[in-house]
Amino acid sequence: MNEPANELIFKIQDMDCVEEVAILKRELSPLVGGEEHLFFDVLNRRMTVRSQPEDVSAESIMQTISQTGMRAELWNDDTKQAEKGTLWSRQGRTILTTLSGTCMGTAFLTHVFLTGSFGAALGAEQTAHAAMPLPVRLQYLAAIIAGIWFVLPKAWFSLKRFRPDMNLLMFTAVVGALCIDEWFEAAAVAFLFAFSQLLEAWSVGRARRAVAALMDLSTPIARVRDADGNEITVNAESVEVGTTFIIRPGEKIPLDGEVIKGISEVNQAPITGESIPVGKRETDEIYAGTINGDGLLEAKCTKLAENTVLAQIIRMVGEAQSKRAPSELWVEKFAKVYTPIVMALALLVLITLPTLFQASWDNAVYRALVLLVIACPCALVISTPVSIVAALAAAARNGVLIKGGVFVETPAHLQALALDKTGTLTRGRPVVTKIVPLNGHTESELLERAAALESHSNHPLAVAILDAAAEQQVSYQAAEDYQIIQGKGATATIQGREFWLGSHRYLEERKEETAEVHQQLEALSNAGQTVVVIGNESHVCGFIALADQVRETSAAVVRDLHQAGIKQLVMLTGDNAGTAQAVANEVGMDQVHSELLPEDKVAVIEALVQEFEYVAMVGDGVNDAPAMSRASLGIAMGAAGSDVAIESADIALMTDDLTRIPWLINHSRRTLKIIRQNIIFALSIKVLFMLLMLMNHASLWAAIAADMGASLLVIFNGLRLLQSPAVNVSEKN
Repeated sequence: MNEPANELIFKIQDMDCVEEVAILKRELSPLVGGEEHLFFDVLNRRMTVRSQPEDVSAESIMQTISQTGMRAELWNDDTKQAEKGTLWSRQGRTILTTLSGTCMGTAFLTHVFLTGSFGAALGAEQTAHAAMPLPVRLQYLAAIIAGIWFVLPKAWFSLKRFRPDMNLLMFTAVVGALCIDEWFEAAAVAFLFAFSQLLEAWSVGRARRAVAALMDLSTPIARVRDADGNEITVNAESVEVGTTFIIRPGEKIPLDGEVIKGISEVNQAPITGESIPVGKRETDEIYAGTINGDGLLEAKCTKLAENTVLAQIIRMVGEAQSKRAPSELWVEKFAKVYTPIVMALALLVLITLPTLFQASWDNAVYRALVLLVIACPCALVISTPVSIVAALAAAARNGVLIKGGVFVETPAHLQALALDKTGTLTRGRPVVTKIVPLNGHTESELLERAAALESHSNHPLAVAILDAAAEQQVSYQAAEDYQIIQGKGATATIQGREFWLGSHRYLEERKEETAEVHQQLEALSNAGQTVVVIGNESHVCGFIALADQVRETSAAVVRDLHQAGIKQLVMLTGDNAGTAQAVANEVGMDQVHSELLPEDKVAVIEALVQEFEYVAMVGDGVNDAPAMSRASLGIAMGAAGSDVAIESADIALMTDDLTRIPWLINHSRRTLKIIRQNIIFALSIKVLFMLLMLMNHASLWAAIAADMGASLLVIFNGLRLLQSPAVNVSEKN
């Protein structure tokens, strides 16, 4: 029998992306017995080590982490409280990136002012031995130091481990530019690379704040009954399983539990995404973070506070973020091979020319420097962030907020797309779909009585009925003596006569239902509609059907997604099967999964990822956040969506316009195409000049001019993405 695992939890101060996770896995795996013992939460900068007892000490782990250039400390409550950290820990990268760009700009302007020539400032009128004014050098030096401050430790670690990566490549480019006295170029490379890293850190920071927003859904206190039956208020985290707790009308439910007394309706939208409050009575489940309606409920705690559905959502958001490997840009994939080859070639030129070809050492050094300039990845490093920023700006103009460059490329690869129903494919609020008067009443009379009864309520169904009355210009007076029938409906007096309003089940209890009416109500229920019945002491006046309205563009968007090459479109919802199937049929979805809790949605997404690899999840509620985080790409409905869903997502549709999704896929493909064009062009120029250098036909200035020219061309090519037009689905269909 295996002994229990030994768990050590650390806070990693500099763990902001999957790159750091990969380094930690590589360095710590031999120490802890394999990657399967390491668990990462990038959002909270937390690493958990689970191994057999006494296998490894915390000190040895922290020492290994420190060798990578990162800092670690044991996780405890004080660590958690100090999560906000100092101004430098929160804004240091932004401050240095801003300083780098500012110093580079002022240095360039100072150079122009002192020399009176833009050409001199750009290097076009310099010679290899020309002296740059000291004030200009100092400003460029400040720009370079600020730009590479956070890169230096990683580049040094890469060099020590003989594992060349993008950080070392960038550092080599800066040093190479300085060696040939190209200060402006060195500063530009340092600043633009720092800016691209800032975008990545920003997106992780937004997701980290989403977890904090999730915590606001939970209530820290619970009302419980003590041994004497008295009601007392305690900390929710101290409540044991089996304890009876009380939820007053309108209160937030503090724990998961099972109702043992009372009848009420509960707004479960934060957890299940259901658009209409759900009736609760004895033996029904309730969830922490949901909101009680008008009834008083007593429930038995079924889970500790740390294990509630809401707590699981919080954990899943963090864990899913750390599981997902981000898409790598082409230049980063190429750098692993490119960097060591370039360095080896420069060293080879420096050594072999004097020894094998009797060239002078001065000539060898000069040609090695030419090779370094040619190999300097300025065009590669500059073109990528410029293209990404242009793509981000174009998307923002079209109502699509993409949270960092890493998420621009992913839509181009999507094969499957999962969409939440309520608030995504539908508007997320019920509307009146059918008015059926009975026993001689007219539609206006029925709507008038319903509005009079519902004027006292703020229930979503009541709001929909009142909206319908206003739209049809039906006037009414608020009913008198209004009384709620818990979980069933309400009664009131209209012009001295008693009327009632309730559900299909309440009609059955009153034994006033006919076979014909029963058949109609069942048909509406099976079609995903909710029915409100109105009657008086003598007969049933009629009924009103309501349903969550499907967005006008949903069906057209589904067709466009199929045409864009999406192989599988799946609808996920917490609503019942009848409602879900009706909406799926109307919009043309390939699959539908209903009655799902957040963990069920995550399971569906994981199955899709296994089958298709690149999967997007579109949602609008807190309950969608874990699934969005687990998908390759999370897309939130921004205008009406919850703050948590927006913050947890990689992309937000700020106008709630589903037509932006097909546009986003095409925009991503165009962006990826331009990035590849830039890389192929930049590398072609380098190959050409390497050949010319080997034949001694390439001068230092020609290399500089070619490199700068290539940089400008790829920048202008990337900026073409700013002209990305919007695609109007309604015009296409």
